[in-house]
Amino acid sequence: MARRPLPRILSNGGDRIARSRELARAAAGGATDVLHPLITITRGLRRLAAAGRRRWADTPKDGRGPLLFLVASVILVVALVPYGPLLAAITLMAASAWKGRESGSPTPPGPDPEQTKRLGALYEALVPYFSAAEDPAPLYAHGGDFTRAFSSCEFDGTGRISRLRIRYPAYFTDGEPASRARIERVLRAKSGREREYHFAWDEEGNELTVTVLPPLPTDIAAQRFVTAPGETVLGFTDPTGVQRTLPLTHGEERRDVPPVLWRTGPRCTEPHLLIAGTPGGGTTTLVRSIALQALQHGDVLIVEGCGTGEYAFLTGRDGVLAVESGLAGAAASLEWATHETERRLIAANRARQAGHPPPDDVRRPLWILLDRPTVLGPLAAADGRADPQGLLQVPLRHGRPANVTVVVAEQVDALDGLTETVLQHTRARVALGPATPAELEAVLGAPPHTTPVEDVPPGRGYARLGSGPVHRLQVPATPDPYDDTAAEQHRQAVLALLPRRSEPIAPSPPIEPGAPIAPSAAIDLDKSADRSAPVESVPTEALAVEG
Repeated sequence: MARRPLPRILSNGGDRIARSRELARAAAGGATDVLHPLITITRGLRRLAAAGRRRWADTPKDGRGPLLFLVASVILVVALVPYGPLLAAITLMAASAWKGRESGSPTPPGPDPEQTKRLGALYEALVPYFSAAEDPAPLYAHGGDFTRAFSSCEFDGTGRISRLRIRYPAYFTDGEPASRARIERVLRAKSGREREYHFAWDEEGNELTVTVLPPLPTDIAAQRFVTAPGETVLGFTDPTGVQRTLPLTHGEERRDVPPVLWRTGPRCTEPHLLIAGTPGGGTTTLVRSIALQALQHGDVLIVEGCGTGEYAFLTGRDGVLAVESGLAGAAASLEWATHETERRLIAANRARQAGHPPPDDVRRPLWILLDRPTVLGPLAAADGRADPQGLLQVPLRHGRPANVTVVVAEQVDALDGLTETVLQHTRARVALGPATPAELEAVLGAPPHTTPVEDVPPGRGYARLGSGPVHRLQVPATPDPYDDTAAEQHRQAVLALLPRRSEPIAPSPPIEPGAPIAPSAAIDLDKSADRSAPVESVPTEALAVEG
């Protein structure tokens, strides 16, 4: 059979196809050259829009309203100025062209040999935990390529890892705390133990992001914080943990720092606080900071079990009902606080039944601050008395509707000496000083998402309010103003916050025999309440207050 010749389009069509491709490339190149300004402006507008979205996302919620007002004011001024819209459009196009230009900077180089060695060692350390013998295509294997497992990495100025994103196989048990803890220990050991790390586990995407946290500021002194009544600043934390910042002054410098706010009052969920710490961890500093903030709107009763005189500077100040360090004075003060709580409950209940708001003396907050109360227990037992902690039962159980707040500070090794009532009703917790993850979980009720370090400054720890997240915490510097070893700047800051001293009581003239005795205007603290009724005999109607 004779062979049929091929069509001409198939025999010599290769040259035509090649010429067509060259014409298409030339046309595309010409169009790109012609439309290059438009492409540059479009790219710049896209980058400006992305920057605006990031700016809006980083702005706290309480600052978005002023930002919108500022933008609207600028738009209004531009619209009213002659040729304003035209000039604004020209400025926007120029900014877009500048923003959308192609940068001539070369591609950032990869890790240097020293950094590559660090990543390789870290990869090899993770192989026993992220590998399985049954895996046909293991992501982690001895001598494998770590670039498949580490999707992104950043290094600090010293060449150590500052941020690392790790991919791990789906069969890894990332839902078990023990498995997570093993990986976190390995990463911390290979990246540096003296730093603090944050671990973000993405169980959906099988990724772990390790971030080195910067140290919290330790130079913030006590000052008047911009807070609402019922809000107490426990300290300051990371910007990613809270959605609010406070304006602070540091000499002539002003800055915004994210705080850890504890809300108290009749409508709060965690009305009482427990502070646990090690010696020198800053528990007394936090109690002093809380006392100075509480004196702005309420009255304070302080019981110091250790008797070192850390709160002597508050004696005789307005709003300070008493500063007791002895067993007899502490028992009398706490017994008065019990009767005062009962009185407030009865007054508030009667006012609600009558359809009236609570009286002013009921709405004024009463703070009961106890530092090392377990020291008083053995002293009371030796003297044949009951533990003063038993007198906290009524303020702890019924203090929220009576606007009574209890703060207990104790050492970690003495927490077993606290009564069950104190531990049960103080669900707002703060742990200060160096501690292991197990100790932090025992105090806070949940492990922190960061790795604690061994060497921490005073006032450094963690805070958890109820069932909320665990926050890193740095307590503002609030030393005893009469302590010569403290910094002069911090001492002066505390002295500036102290209320004025109460007017001294003039000595009464001698009483003549047979003269009538007028009632004294000064009522002693331990005699200001009627003790004819026992503590347990609280009226049922008084305890049936809402909340």
